[in-house]
Amino acid sequence: MQYRNDRNGNPISVLGYGCMRFSRKGGGIDIDRAEKEVMEAIRSGVNYLDTAYIYPGSEAAVGEILARNHCREEVFLATKLPQYLIKSQSAVEKYFQEQLARLQTDYIDYYLMHMLTDIAAWEKLKRLGITEWIAEKKQAGAIRNLGFSFHGNTEMFLKILEDYDWDFCQIQYNYMDEHTQAGRAGLEAAAQKGIPVIIMEPLRGGKLVDMLPAAAKKIMEQYPQKRTPAEWAFRWLWDQPEVTCVLSGMNTVEMVRENVKIASETEAGSMTEDDFRMIESVKKEINRNTKVGCTGCGYCMPCPKGIDIPAAFRCYNRMYTEKKSSARHEYLQIVGLQKDMGDISKCIRCGKCAEHCPQHIEVPSRLQEAKRALMPVHYRLGLKLVRKFKFW
Repeated sequence: MQYRNDRNGNPISVLGYGCMRFSRKGGGIDIDRAEKEVMEAIRSGVNYLDTAYIYPGSEAAVGEILARNHCREEVFLATKLPQYLIKSQSAVEKYFQEQLARLQTDYIDYYLMHMLTDIAAWEKLKRLGITEWIAEKKQAGAIRNLGFSFHGNTEMFLKILEDYDWDFCQIQYNYMDEHTQAGRAGLEAAAQKGIPVIIMEPLRGGKLVDMLPAAAKKIMEQYPQKRTPAEWAFRWLWDQPEVTCVLSGMNTVEMVRENVKIASETEAGSMTEDDFRMIESVKKEINRNTKVGCTGCGYCMPCPKGIDIPAAFRCYNRMYTEKKSSARHEYLQIVGLQKDMGDISKCIRCGKCAEHCPQHIEVPSRLQEAKRALMPVHYRLGLKLVRKFKFW
């Protein structure tokens, strides 16, 4: 196993264990199977385990596995505060104590504000006294490192990154998300500040393996260097020294062994120009069924009505390159959990976006298409609920 250091010089395994997708049995987590998989990973050098309050049964399962095997001190444990449920500082303490009990520990190595999408969510927590609470927990040793996980656009990521002295952060990042969400710009900005970056969704929930178009698979199969789609996705990430740790939701011992082998062999800067060209060819095949030729460059921004145009087109395209339901969910997540919700329905067709589009896209009319596809009635109702209860 290879390791990359955090801000304090602690070695974090480049492969982390994402504990959201444990195998299930009889409506709950199959604890015995999960134990075999987690312990195989730990014995192989994986020392970073990632869970969260809202992952059903996950924290309790992780706590039980570590207690059974007396190996709490051998790993760095990461979990997340459900900040979107917080209404008071007493609620923060309540959730934290519940998490400690579930995990059978008295400290968390890496504690995250879960799923920040907007600076407004972090500002709400600050008004509730979260920074003072964090300082107390750090002083007591109950929290060793403080970070946040992020789903939103690059602009919001950079605002949150600059607003606090974070110890680490976690972003969705893979070769298809290179310039979306926090993206490469966010990754590099964090690295410049010396902030470790944990990567989630390296395979986009398996889509870069199980749902690759036949033509994309053929490109990889015909390439002289024979590697699986999963290995190419991991290698693309570990090639970047700014990436500290890549999380994988491993749910078989075989998957653990395969990923450990890849992690042990991959060095930063080892991919060749030919390798990168091959990955770009794969991306083109994945994007061949896209509806709008948006590159996510952002020249259309800012929209006078606050619409995140690149995000809207990205999710619209993913309805036809991946799954409609997951693309709609992603769009609702990006738009609905922000305070200033610039959903597509706010478009007034002013045309300023189209004037600046280097791809010459008729942005207003294409946005109307995206609205019809992304926002069916039940999703519009969901947005209304978000506005009513102000989840940010």
